[in-house]
Amino acid sequence: MNFLRRLFSGRLWALIRKETQQILRNKQIVFLLLFPPTVQLLVFGLALNPEVTGLDLGVADYSRSADSRELVAALVENDVFQVSTFEESQAALGDQVRAGRITAGLVIPPDFSQELSENQAAPVQVLVDGVDANTAGIAQGYVEQIVNRYNQGLTTPPSGQPESLPIETQVTFLYNPGLLSSWFFVPGVIGVVLTLTGSLVSSTTVIREKDVGTLEQLLMTPAAGWEILMAKIVPLFVLLLGDVLLASALARLVFDLPFRGNYLLFLGLSALYLFVCIGLGIFLATLAENQQQVVLTSFFFNVPLIQLSGAIAPIESMPPFFRHLSFFDPLRHYVQIARSLILKDVGIDALWVNILALAIFAILFLGVSINRFRAQLS
Repeated sequence: MNFLRRLFSGRLWALIRKETQQILRNKQIVFLLLFPPTVQLLVFGLALNPEVTGLDLGVADYSRSADSRELVAALVENDVFQVSTFEESQAALGDQVRAGRITAGLVIPPDFSQELSENQAAPVQVLVDGVDANTAGIAQGYVEQIVNRYNQGLTTPPSGQPESLPIETQVTFLYNPGLLSSWFFVPGVIGVVLTLTGSLVSSTTVIREKDVGTLEQLLMTPAAGWEILMAKIVPLFVLLLGDVLLASALARLVFDLPFRGNYLLFLGLSALYLFVCIGLGIFLATLAENQQQVVLTSFFFNVPLIQLSGAIAPIESMPPFFRHLSFFDPLRHYVQIARSLILKDVGIDALWVNILALAIFAILFLGVSINRFRAQLS
């Protein structure tokens, strides 16, 4: 009780009120708290999509038959490809790919229809622009799937026998039956937004004392060093928790995320991650001398955190070294927690490793930043 009475003493609350008023009067801080999180969540959630559509396809059809037209129609019917040009020769089609005007080119040989009618293999050639390796791989996969479906449509069973396959596979997608890409990206983007906003706002708030020269004035007050730092952390924590509520509301209302897990648990673990972000921001402020330096330094830390977290790109697509390195990324653990609680109905028993990691990072970042801040105060 004595500790709580001391913690919530009038002097501490006076400092907290002072910091809160300073933050609310600072239009730059209020802007960073409200506008970027909203825009980033909406833009990233709507723009990030692993599905590729509208790829420009060129066709060189030497067959000019009904079968060749059916093959082209099969390629464009699901909007993955759109025919942008018909060329007279393979060489002209290759020039279009080389110039970057089309992503893929389809060459249909003159005997295509005849070979199909004789139940023989009818090879076609596909030219793919490989400059963008990711798009090229996706385009190749789409072409192979579409051609396989086209082949199945051409295959007919012997007369009088029912059509059957030796193995029938039934696939059920759990947790995201509609395979909505936004359900994968938005929980990760929430973590990215909290990381960028939390670290930048907290570092800017602390570094402002150096810029305006009020840090020396704080030292002349009867407040202890821990009270000065606590007065800066508490308002930031409350305001950033408002960002969590804003982000979760947008995720629910705009992207229709289900939030199947315990929402209070999600808020509690998000609050734990906010301490990680605030600790990182204060640490960055102790490394810099002004706001310009702290902003540039934040890019050095935040970009690797985002890239290794799995928020944007799956961790499984990374090389083994970076997959192991990502375990030391606090954002990775928060993204895992957010996706599990939003898309799955899981509890602490399934997330205790990630929770423990966040607690360790919070203690580490806050401990190091507090010690460095105290050293600057002394």
